[in-house]
Amino acid sequence: MSNLQNTTVTIDGRSLTIEQIKLVARNYATVRIDPEANKRCKEGCAILRSKIQAKEKIYGVTTGFGEFSQVFINEEQAAQLQLNLVRSHSTGVGDPAKEEVVRATMLCRANYLASGMSGARPIVLETLVAMLNKRVTPLVLEQGSVGSSGDLAPLAMMALPMLGESEAFYEGQRLPAKEALDRAKITPLQLEAKEGLALINGDTFMIGLGALELYDAIQIAAVSEIACAATMESIEVVQEALADKIARARRFPGQVTAARNLRALMKNSEILAGPPTRVQDCYSIRCAPVILGASREALLWIQRQFEIEMNAAQDNPLVFIETNEVLSGGNFHGQPICMPLETMAQALQEYASASEIRQERMNNPYYSKILPAFLIESGGLNSGFMMPQYASAALVNENKILCYPGIVDSIPVSAGQEDDCSMGTNAALKIQRILRNTQYVLAIELMLGCQALEFKKGKKPGTGVRAAYELVRSKVPYIKEDTILYPYVEMIKTMIQSEELVSAVEKAIGPLKQPKKYVPPIA
Repeated sequence: MSNLQNTTVTIDGRSLTIEQIKLVARNYATVRIDPEANKRCKEGCAILRSKIQAKEKIYGVTTGFGEFSQVFINEEQAAQLQLNLVRSHSTGVGDPAKEEVVRATMLCRANYLASGMSGARPIVLETLVAMLNKRVTPLVLEQGSVGSSGDLAPLAMMALPMLGESEAFYEGQRLPAKEALDRAKITPLQLEAKEGLALINGDTFMIGLGALELYDAIQIAAVSEIACAATMESIEVVQEALADKIARARRFPGQVTAARNLRALMKNSEILAGPPTRVQDCYSIRCAPVILGASREALLWIQRQFEIEMNAAQDNPLVFIETNEVLSGGNFHGQPICMPLETMAQALQEYASASEIRQERMNNPYYSKILPAFLIESGGLNSGFMMPQYASAALVNENKILCYPGIVDSIPVSAGQEDDCSMGTNAALKIQRILRNTQYVLAIELMLGCQALEFKKGKKPGTGVRAAYELVRSKVPYIKEDTILYPYVEMIKTMIQSEELVSAVEKAIGPLKQPKKYVPPIA
């Protein structure tokens, strides 16, 4: 952890990555501002000030907001307008967002400010970065954004503590924001023209939260392949379906990657050394590279969308330094991120759904043909692993309910001026639950898979599966008779969430592959 804490992430408005967001949000990497970013901020600010002095009509700068955009605001009132904006828009509700989510949001907003297109002074960017580096985290309530004129409520709550108002967390304490800033030796910001809008106008809360979820979803992709490989070993899969030629014939990078990883995980297996006993397996096993690969394919597209957005101008209006223009548009709208978020929810649910089905293949002796019912000796007296699959079924059902796409339902706001809203923040919020559910489902499959491998008469699984088995067995014993299982599920889920499981497997076999954007056809 100490090495991660000493990492520095430099923001320049154009090169932020998912990995860097994770390092700052979770591992407290130090944030540095690229010197060119300060220069761009000064240039953008100068252009905006010249337009204000010329009394040009600029949305949100010399006019009100939303339906009030026809109301002209004179230069003397410009700063008060921004303060009023942040105060009035701080109407989030619900639970406080996690520290890591707020930090990810702050970093993404700082990266946008570094582009110079907001028209805000360098001090706005510097204050945000100082709060990140000194771990002053604004109180942000999760709910209340419609994801169209940006994440207005959560971002306004992020901005208020920068001004010394509202509340913030510092050294584990929830404090009045002014006190938190004083303890961290940060001077409260005094807003000037456009700067409130520059802080709150954009889909930055959903992209910050979504970026962390995407990082975890990519981990889930690897865990799914590990769990699937353990199940395949336990039921003695027909390996022919995993052939590289078959995957390449379909040409989807995700399928090629999933098949390659499954083969790598089971390489050197003693269990699968002999000829198969079946001609082919059921869909959940035979088509696993296709099913798991499709979710990997979706994550590849989601990552593309996120990496564009986290380095994009999400504000309105925008300052174009090269042409000395201030132009008003709709770049704050969350639609380009809401669609990927809804797709992420579905991709994660497919990982959970496929896992639960595979659990049935192990538990049900009529399916496996080679494993005892519910993976337990003395079945009947012992119920074995019957109930963990029930839990998986319940979690998968909940995921299905959560996968209803909020994007299909828009509710007009601001007297109809903002009449098509993405609702993307709700998509990001529900993924937190879907991720957690999916981690539990995969933890249960791994528990069942390790139990099933005990019935292989001393034959060892492949190198990658063995590494996963040994890690699980370091905390979870072979179950010979009924016992309390929930602590073991929690232990394995923690291994997944902390990345310990994937790390142990990759230490044994090398990095699991990530899909590339194109797979050439087979010769």
